Amino acid sequence: MTKRIAFQGELGAYSHQACRDTYPELEAMPCRTFEDAIEAVRTGTAELAMLPVDNSTFGRVADIHHLLPQSGLHIIGEAFVRVHINLLALPGTAIGDIEQAMSHTMLLGQCRAFLEKHGIHRVTGADTAGSARHVAELGKPAMAALASELAGEIYGLDVLARHIEDQGDNTTRFLVMSREMDHKRRGDDGMITSFVFQVRNIPAALYKAMGGFATNGINMTKLESYMVGGSFTATQFYADIEGHPDDPGVKLALEELEYFTSNITMLGVYPADPGRG
Repeated sequence: MTKRIAFQGELGAYSHQACRDTYPELEAMPCRTFEDAIEAVRTGTAELAMLPVDNSTFGRVADIHHLLPQSGLHIIGEAFVRVHINLLALPGTAIGDIEQAMSHTMLLGQCRAFLEKHGIHRVTGADTAGSARHVAELGKPAMAALASELAGEIYGLDVLARHIEDQGDNTTRFLVMSREMDHKRRGDDGMITSFVFQVRNIPAALYKAMGGFATNGINMTKLESYMVGGSFTATQFYADIEGHPDDPGVKLALEELEYFTSNITMLGVYPADPGRG
């Protein structure tokens, strides 16, 4: 039986690239929504899900932090993928033939200098891979797409220009989700522990809750808040820390955190990706 890894988007999306780069032995399974990708793993249709959580240019990916605690899945890994943007067109087309380029609005905004230099007008598409497919189906040499090289391979388009993004460090962080938790120490770059929590309704609760990480020398690489159930008073926090729950310092910090919180949900313990540095 073929083992699959689910992702949100179409074939050729950057999430598809993350799947292929990280788990080349698994069949990438496109899903319409993040919820569909999670459900594919929950039901056993896929072994894993590759979900984007952060982008170095645009911040966190909407909805993901809300979905993770209720997903029933566990984080078993992370992957950092460089978002290289390429100009794709019909075979035999030259850059001088291109009048318009289609892509997701975020990618269009990241290639302003290149597009202006070549006098190419921007056309907003639903997403990157869908824009590449549309260009291939449209069959007009004057229309190009901005997408991954993988999208060009899938939809039979030539790469007219590579890595045309204005910023050379645009990176997306993905989380790998599984039905089974895996807290084994593994990898060569240390461990990451991710969890969500709600603080008790007492003065300076968050400040006090964070104190244990500082006094025990635990590096918290991420702390984000978001509302729960549409309430302005119910706030949940998502956190990533360096270390394993069995490390003495981490254990003490989590015990202190528990004292000042009403709820803690462990999301995963997994090896840090080398790209984190």
